[in-house]
Amino acid sequence: MKKRCLVVTGGGDCPGLNAVIRAIVKRASAESDWDIIGSRNAFNGVLLDPMEIIELDQSTVAGIHVRGGTILGTTNKGGPFAWPIQDNDGNWSEVDRSAEMLRKLEFLNVKAVINIGGDGSQMISQKLFDMGCNIIGVPKTIDNDLGVTNITFGFPTAVEVATDAVDKLVTTAESHNRILILEVMGRNAGWIALHSAVAGGAEVCLIPEIKYDINMVKERIDSRIQNSRGFVNIVISEGAKSINGEQQFQENPEFGHHNARLGGAGIQLMHELQTAGVDTDIRVTILGHLQRGGKPIAYDRILATQFGVKAFEMVLDKDFGNMAALCDGKLVSVPISDAIEKYNYVDLNSDLIKTARDIDICFGD
Repeated sequence: MKKRCLVVTGGGDCPGLNAVIRAIVKRASAESDWDIIGSRNAFNGVLLDPMEIIELDQSTVAGIHVRGGTILGTTNKGGPFAWPIQDNDGNWSEVDRSAEMLRKLEFLNVKAVINIGGDGSQMISQKLFDMGCNIIGVPKTIDNDLGVTNITFGFPTAVEVATDAVDKLVTTAESHNRILILEVMGRNAGWIALHSAVAGGAEVCLIPEIKYDINMVKERIDSRIQNSRGFVNIVISEGAKSINGEQQFQENPEFGHHNARLGGAGIQLMHELQTAGVDTDIRVTILGHLQRGGKPIAYDRILATQFGVKAFEMVLDKDFGNMAALCDGKLVSVPISDAIEKYNYVDLNSDLIKTARDIDICFGD
């Protein structure tokens, strides 16, 4: 019987996921003793009864590298360590099914697992590795907030989408003499906001790493708009907050979601500006899941393909407990524990921050 490698895509969807899956299958096709299978909706496909497992071969993955999303589906709730169950009284609780899942993998003759995901997914990878699972990680997140690797696939496409939005909003802001606020994703890291603000030529960029002073933002606006003439484009990360405020969250009543749903930073900023005395017309655009969807740009397809090939070669080398990463332009294997140990915040002393300040982008500080 051939050995099986299970591929899993977990967390939020991300441009480039299908390119990783395709690369794994194509690289594995050169090995006569390996088959590739996938679990639907992260590890949930293994945990369901009956299991939802898909055979992945050359015909299954043909041409999928240009498609957004993931053919395996994904989820950020449930999983082996927090499986939701409804009690007799109607309330929900969670149970740990990790040991059961490992027995199911053994039944399926799975000799290796490749888990494609961000920090939450890789935390699961580390816990499974500690239990004896032969697991490899692949870094995926549009937020670019995973440690060790220089970049995660999906981030460049998200920046491209956000930059296109800035470009479009600049023209309408100028036409109507307005303040246009664009709220982008990123959770607690301001990478998407920073890159799209620099690329799109925004006047103000507000990121989680720098608490903004609303008076400093108003001062920049006042310098740009005089006698009701002029315009300002602001890019704000969903996790940004003022020196006197808190991050904005949206209520999520659905049981099983462990990540707080950020959102509303742009609306909050508008209210703060109006309270501070800004009387120019302000409009807010929340880009939302447009950043996650659609075709991956060429760079993401290439990077995702490289990660997929590297991941399967790590399987062949039995390099378990590690994650594929891009470091200083080279594909390397790094401990998953290192990748999840340190959150990848924007370095405020980085060249890109300096560049942004040198071209007079205001960070509200």
